[in-house]
Amino acid sequence: MECRLFRIQGRVQGVWFRGSTRREAEPLGITGHARNMPDGSVEVLACGTDEALARLEKWLHHGPPMARVSNVEWKTVRADIPDSFYTG
Repeated sequence: MECRLFRIQGRVQGVWFRGSTRREAEPLGITGHARNMPDGSVEVLACGTDEALARLEKWLHHGPPMARVSNVEWKTVRADIPDSFYTG
């Protein structure tokens, strides 16, 4: 299990990005969170297998239909692995 902290920039707030991320993450067995940041980006903490995280990362580059992603950055982090995926 690995945890990655993603920062997604672009038109990613007000387009159902967080809820859609949860819908993508849960079937992959990924736990963590998605939350809006004050600068207009979305932060996603994702904990799961390398394969699952790679699949989620690919999806994060485009997000839900109304989103317009301009940049995705991530880093591996140490975190207490959450029991589920939540939005906040």
